[in-house]
Amino acid sequence: MWKVALLLIFTLLTVPVVCFYYDEPLTALQENALCTLLWLYGTASFLCFVLSTITKNYSQVDKLWSIMPIPYLWIMVHYGSYDPRLILMAVLVTIWGFRLSFNFARRGGYSLKFWTGEEDYRWSILQAKPEFAQNWKWVLFNFLFISFYQMGLVLLTTLPAIRVLGIHTPIGLFDIVLAIVILLLIFVEFLSDQQQYNYQTEKYRQIESGNVEPYYRIGFVHTGLWAWMRHPNYMAEQAIWIVFYFYSVIATGHWINWTITGGLLLVLLFKGSSDFSEAISAEKYPEYKKYQKTVGRFLPLKGKFRR
Repeated sequence: MWKVALLLIFTLLTVPVVCFYYDEPLTALQENALCTLLWLYGTASFLCFVLSTITKNYSQVDKLWSIMPIPYLWIMVHYGSYDPRLILMAVLVTIWGFRLSFNFARRGGYSLKFWTGEEDYRWSILQAKPEFAQNWKWVLFNFLFISFYQMGLVLLTTLPAIRVLGIHTPIGLFDIVLAIVILLLIFVEFLSDQQQYNYQTEKYRQIESGNVEPYYRIGFVHTGLWAWMRHPNYMAEQAIWIVFYFYSVIATGHWINWTITGGLLLVLLFKGSSDFSEAISAEKYPEYKKYQKTVGRFLPLKGKFRR
């Protein structure tokens, strides 16, 4: 995990510098909007760190992952004098955010005591590793990676809207095409999350009843979209923000600009996250290694899983 974290931080520091060389400098309007977003980001990240340290629940960032992009986008809409392209981008992000928040909420992620709620099981497994035997290392990891890095990534994925800010060109066909693609990807993400939710809910119900059918005894969802990809929800999530980046391409006319950093870092994060999750699943479920060999991770390139 330390190697993944260092790679992500290296990418965060180098990619924007390289892309800036090929990109135009920010305008005064864009700089002002970015400063406002950075203040909001810094406040949210610090609160996540403080609350997670006090409560020992390290999923504080998870609670905000689907929420923070919404105010980020609408702040940029306000700075952009309610430009139609920015409004379209903000609407798409709002739809994405409400859907993902709903999925997180039904799994117990939120609580009236907002600092509590279900914690991602992977944090306790990671914290128990020998690398974090000394508590100060975990505190530092929580501060740098869990709180500030992950919240920074949430901000970075929304920043293609910064490059759109102040560029008042009419919405065209490509804007509509991108919107349709993003909505389709949101539906794919919804469908895959729903299939996983249905499977896990029924699996645990049968475990409690003491009568588990063979289909659920395998332990992990392996039909529907999951028969073709091991992480269809992760695929859709990454693709949404990669497609979102192309709004900055339409507005500026430049294929490469520094806001591509968010999409690149998201891909790296999901690679590391899925590696960790799959290592745990391979230990828990005997058939998971066969599933890994048969089914592609993010793309349906290998074939369909059959027991």
